[in-house]
Parts: sequence; structure tokens; C-alpha cells
Amino acid sequence: WTEAAWPLTRRLQVIYREITRIIQEFKPDAVAVEELFFSRSVQTTAAVGYSRGIALLAATEAKCPVFEYPPAVVKRAVTGQGRATKEQVQYMVQHLLKLKTPPAPDDVADALAVAICHLHTALTEKAQVAKD
Repeated sequence: WTEAAWPLTRRLQVIYREITRIIQEFKPDAVAVEELFFSRSVQTTAAVGYSRGIALLAATEAKCPVFEYPPAVVKRAVTGQGRATKEQVQYMVQHLLKLKTPPAPDDVADALAVAICHLHTALTEKAQVAKD
């Protein structure tokens, strides 16, 4: 995707263009993202926040609905507990998606976990609507 040595503005531009291209190519019904988690590093939190904002902008411009989930909700949907470790999330994503190896790096596992959480939430809400 991007190189750490690139200026932030260039990295954000590449992220925006790639996400826009992916949305145009695959035409998703929705975009699911994890709510921002504040880490101990202000720089890391800011960089993730910028990238997340770019993703939200690309989805909004494509008129694609955006759904946001807190990290604990994502972990609970995938592992059954809201305080699961990265390794537990990786293991369950591998198990649920029947992957031969754990998704790596752990950011990939996190993204897949958010997708699983959204799918689970959407199916649960549909089932609830059907009962009403």
C-alpha cells in the first residue's frame, strides 16, 4: 500500500485512491469500520484517525452506507468475549473463514473481524425484523 517514509499527504492520497477504486470495482452494499481506539502513542492514533477518515470519505462519496463498531463489539462477535487478544481474534477469524493459516498481519485479521461482526449484526437485525 504505502511506504512509511512517504509524506503523510502522499500516503493518504494513495489510501483514498485505492479505497475509491475498490469501492467502484466491487460495489459493496456497505462499508464497516472499527471505531477509533486510542493507543498510548498519539502519533499512531492520529495516523489511524487520518486513514479512517479517508476511508469514511471515500465510502460517503460513493453513497455507500457506513457502519461503525467499537473494538469490544467486534471482538465479542468473533470470539465471544470483548477483551479478546489479537491472537484470539486471529485464531477465530482463521477458524470461522476456514483459512489454512492465520490472517497476517494482525491488521488483516482485524479488518476481517469487522466484516464478520457486520455480517453477524446485519443477519441478527434481519432475523429480528422478520420476527416482528
